[in-house]
Amino acid sequence: MDIVTILVALVLAFIAWKVLMGVIKFGAIIVIVIAAIWLLTSGGLG
Repeated sequence: MDIVTILVALVLAFIAWKVLMGVIKFGAIIVIVIAAIWLLTSGGLG
């Protein structure tokens, strides 16, 4: 489950990088990274 969480975070970060612009892009990537770390430390989605 940890690998799946990391892969989803990477895909979302890639989409944010392609779609969003400027400061919003970096904000979205930071939110995705924080969410992935939180999911990994809290034991995943289940």
